Amino acid sequence: MDFSKEIMYDQNSILIVTTLFVLILLANELGYRLGHYYQTKIDVDVKTQTNTIQAGTLGLLALILGFTFNMALQRFNNRSEAVIHEANTIGTALLRTNLLPAPLDTLAEQQLQRYIDLRLAVSASGTVMVSELHKLENETKKQQHEIWLTAVKAARVDPRNVTTGYFIDALNNMIDAFGRRNAILALHVPEVILFLLFIVFIVSGALMGYASGLGKKRTTVPAMMMTLLICLVVFIIIDLDRPKRGIIKVDQSSILQLKVPTEVE
Repeated sequence: MDFSKEIMYDQNSILIVTTLFVLILLANELGYRLGHYYQTKIDVDVKTQTNTIQAGTLGLLALILGFTFNMALQRFNNRSEAVIHEANTIGTALLRTNLLPAPLDTLAEQQLQRYIDLRLAVSASGTVMVSELHKLENETKKQQHEIWLTAVKAARVDPRNVTTGYFIDALNNMIDAFGRRNAILALHVPEVILFLLFIVFIVSGALMGYASGLGKKRTTVPAMMMTLLICLVVFIIIDLDRPKRGIIKVDQSSILQLKVPTEVE
């Protein structure tokens, strides 16, 4: 998973939202001063057209906002389903270690428990460096290879399909689930859509300020409240779009439960 080409992905979500909030307020202030400057130089028709354009821009804002939120939420749901699917495949592989000849059954179970630890470590690695994430991913692939070597040894001792063959089939599904989950983690809202969303936000703030400047009184508090609500929604979108770094995280309890038998022992 390489997000090195993304500008905002490595930035703190609170910093992004705070910057957006400040930019919208600045655009609102500039729009207000511009509108106040032209207040006595335009007629009622221009003011009416300005309000119409403002309403249209806010409608476009709502459309893009809803589209982006739905996109981020869908990706979050896909990640949740991928975690459950991977947990099921690991659990099946764990159960089928009992089909292996001794002592390879115990060795395979221990290796799978180590594999679970690595998957949980990756899920909890939201604050670590990118190099550490790559290290964990390499260790996970190495552990997969070790489990596979154990399966090969078991197949040489007991080549029956109803014993070792079942474990190898479960192991294949587990590795496929690993690749599928990684692919889903790499999917997020395209950054160009977020930039478009931010541009529409800033322009909307400028239009609100301009329309307010054309009037006799300025609606400062409602404009700030609306800006704050917009930024809160943006924060939720960004948080949903970051699989491991945000406040809203995918529930890992389905994988964590696989560690219970080892802890009981």
